[in-house]
Amino acid sequence: MLISAENLSFGYAGNPLLENICFTLSEGDRVGLIGPNGEGKTTLLRLILSELEPESGKLFKKNGIRIGYLAQNGGYDSENTVFEEMRAVFSEDIRALESLGRLEEEISRTAEGTEEYRALSSRYEALNRRVAARDSYHYEVRIRTVLNGMGFSEFFDRRISTMSGGEKTRLKLCRLLLEEPELLILDEPTNHLDLKTLFWLEEYLDGFKGAILTVSHDRYFLDRTVRSVYELENRELCVFKGNYTKYKQLKAEKTARQQKEYEKQQEEIAHLQDYVDRNLVRATTAKSALSRVKKLEKMELVEKPKLPPSPPRFSFPYAEKPYEQVLEVSGLNLYAGDKPLLKNVSFTLRRGEKCAVVGDNGTGKSTLVKEIVRGKNPAVKTGRFVKIAHYDQENANLNPENTVLEELWGRHVAWDQTRVRNILARAKLDAGDMDKKVRMLSGGERAKLALAVFECEGGNFLVLDEPTNHLDLPARESLEDALGQFDGTLLFVSHDRYFIRALAGKILELKDGAASLFAGGYDEYTASKAAQKEAEVSPKDAAPKPRETGYRTKEERAAETKKRLRIKEIETEISALEGEENEINGQLALPEVAGNYALLKEKCERLEEIKRRVDALYAEYDTLL
Repeated sequence: MLISAENLSFGYAGNPLLENICFTLSEGDRVGLIGPNGEGKTTLLRLILSELEPESGKLFKKNGIRIGYLAQNGGYDSENTVFEEMRAVFSEDIRALESLGRLEEEISRTAEGTEEYRALSSRYEALNRRVAARDSYHYEVRIRTVLNGMGFSEFFDRRISTMSGGEKTRLKLCRLLLEEPELLILDEPTNHLDLKTLFWLEEYLDGFKGAILTVSHDRYFLDRTVRSVYELENRELCVFKGNYTKYKQLKAEKTARQQKEYEKQQEEIAHLQDYVDRNLVRATTAKSALSRVKKLEKMELVEKPKLPPSPPRFSFPYAEKPYEQVLEVSGLNLYAGDKPLLKNVSFTLRRGEKCAVVGDNGTGKSTLVKEIVRGKNPAVKTGRFVKIAHYDQENANLNPENTVLEELWGRHVAWDQTRVRNILARAKLDAGDMDKKVRMLSGGERAKLALAVFECEGGNFLVLDEPTNHLDLPARESLEDALGQFDGTLLFVSHDRYFIRALAGKILELKDGAASLFAGGYDEYTASKAAQKEAEVSPKDAAPKPRETGYRTKEERAAETKKRLRIKEIETEISALEGEENEINGQLALPEVAGNYALLKEKCERLEEIKRRVDALYAEYDTLL
């Protein structure tokens, strides 16, 4: 046991935030901590780190436990170079290796067989065993492995003080991985990471020896790295076994079960009360009525299931459809100062297509979408009746000195105040937020305001740069649902792989100054990249597969054609079923579904049907290959 909490409670200014929190973290655990913004996730981390004291309850820690903590923007300043800072983690190993070197020199100068020689040899063997146990000889390899994986391969000699905030946070994570604490606490570790680095980090954490507690809004990351989910909601903590996808299923089943138990008890209470009301005053039945009164008094009431806080709601209507070809980029060249960033970029988007732009940090994703939105480059052409709406990840279009109400109303002065307030309320900006200055908003609140402004632009071609930044899980899923229902054209930059997978029908990859368009969704894109990587590492002189020779009968050719057609049918049906599964999983979080037992049961049963059908299809697929 590393950490144990018993009935932990905490609040601010008399307002309870956490109540009766109980959990245990053990060696090797992989836990994801989730919940809407403001539910107390960071507060719970601060209690674990002893930065706050609980108002009641107990928090036990293993004696001498080593905890590593990465805050959301938890970088640090240093005048050291990147490699020097990482090398400092292994100062004990370096001293031990230096001592070994000195002992080797002393032994070489000492006559064999002497007492001094035996004493030096004994010290050398003991120290060498310690060095081998710690794998001290390979400390530089470990440093290079982590730095390369986290995107610092070209920055070993760079001064940390000259880095950006995001780079410093990534570097802090590098140091924590090298320190290998018993408990690694990560608060939004996927911020500032590109897709390549995310995949590397997931693989590295899979082999991490200590326990990991992660706060993250990255559902794909949670699916790949956690084995339990702690959900903070309505001041309570619930524990679910499994990754994020399993949590969604278990949460829906738990809510349905609680609702059923509550409704069943309410029916029983109503039945008993009705009997009491009708029979208590009758002499012949008063005794039996009193027994039912006692039964009602002794009954342990089932608490009505609490609905999760409703997420923000977005919609993206537009007035006029554009012509079929919405965007044509032909031979576009972009520069970062005098340095070429992208060369000869060419692609087209048609009405209704949804395309994700992916690539490592610094490849020009944001620069590309800004150039498209700017509309001044002759290499970028938009079709007739195209109206672009742009969402900027920095929310630079918001005036920090405006109030929330002024920011939206000032753009649509002809609208009445009620309409403006309703739009902001759907984005979960309530009456108490209306008079706040934009600069006083949290990151999540500012993102919701920017999305409310964005949806009111009425664009039929939506261009978004990292729209899920600062949004919690319910808000991300709500935005996904709205963009999924949008029938216009979508071009977006995102590091959220779950978001990309849910929306993109095309992938535009930026790499090495070039752009490649993949005509397929995220799964097809990752499969293509995996196949490409496998081909690169395969021996070049591998013998080619022998071509089929010989005569095939008409029946054999017909059977082969039939098999290919069936394979295509199975792939199409699996794709449709998985799309339906994603849609239902998104619906399960909606209050109107979670609060309706019959509908929730129907959705869960359909998910089981889909799972059985997909398993059967995959089994048939394997026999055909």
